[in-house]
Amino acid sequence: MRLGFNEIMEISKPRIVVLLVITAVTSMYAASKLVPGTPELDYWSYLHIIIAGALASAGSSALNHYYDRDIDPKMERTSKRPIPSGRMAASHVLIYGLAVSCISVVYGFFALNPVSAFFIAVGIFSYVIIYTAWLKRLNTSNIVIGGIAGSAAAWAGWAAATGSMDLLGFLVGFLVFVWTPSHFWCLAMKIKDEYAQAEVPMLPVVIGMQKTSKYILGNTIILLPYSLALSFIPDGMGVVYTIIAAVSGGLMLAYHYKLTKTPTSEFAWKAYKVTAPYLTIIFFAVALDAAFHIPLF
Repeated sequence: MRLGFNEIMEISKPRIVVLLVITAVTSMYAASKLVPGTPELDYWSYLHIIIAGALASAGSSALNHYYDRDIDPKMERTSKRPIPSGRMAASHVLIYGLAVSCISVVYGFFALNPVSAFFIAVGIFSYVIIYTAWLKRLNTSNIVIGGIAGSAAAWAGWAAATGSMDLLGFLVGFLVFVWTPSHFWCLAMKIKDEYAQAEVPMLPVVIGMQKTSKYILGNTIILLPYSLALSFIPDGMGVVYTIIAAVSGGLMLAYHYKLTKTPTSEFAWKAYKVTAPYLTIIFFAVALDAAFHIPLF
């Protein structure tokens, strides 16, 4: 057993850390430009949200590793993780996860503001308790409800700039929630047999590949107009965001329509690769729109 750098990085899920930090930072920047009366942010403000967000994501991911230590060996995708492979003791992962998660909330409280710290805590609670410990093994709604954890990162970033939460900030963050099912159901279709072996009730395990592909399409049909609706609320997003949201959402819709015609694990993987960059693209679109804001009306 050891507590090496590689193992710590692995249990922290760095790709998820990067994604959530991007949503937090772009939301923070957008709020600073779009919300009247918000003071100009300095580099320290962005550094603080990066640190707090990275710690929250890393701590939550470690606790996910700890809780899933019994089912990870049953899935090829997760069988080589540090705990099931014997490279880290479960107790070490638990201590690391709890410590880093708590530090992230405390750091956010003092370095950012109480509202931002609250949303950081919401994100941790949603991912660790609601998704991992409660719904993941219980119900097909697991990843749907679990998507709130990603939204919390964007809300934390918005609140870090404004000290509060308004309608646009809430709706921007909620984009993550609406996007999450399409993204993770594609992955679940790809590794359906592994989830079945681990007895995790992901949607394709319970209702099959064809019906799941229709659920994915239905979710994307909701996502596309929802994303565009952010441009039609008072003081909402502008031209730059609207164009990018329409193109990226339209591409997802096309692939998910094709998925209903070819509901195989191979095509689901292709759809997953198209769906995965959407969140980064859409939040950079939010930031770009804030920087070069051209109202639609």
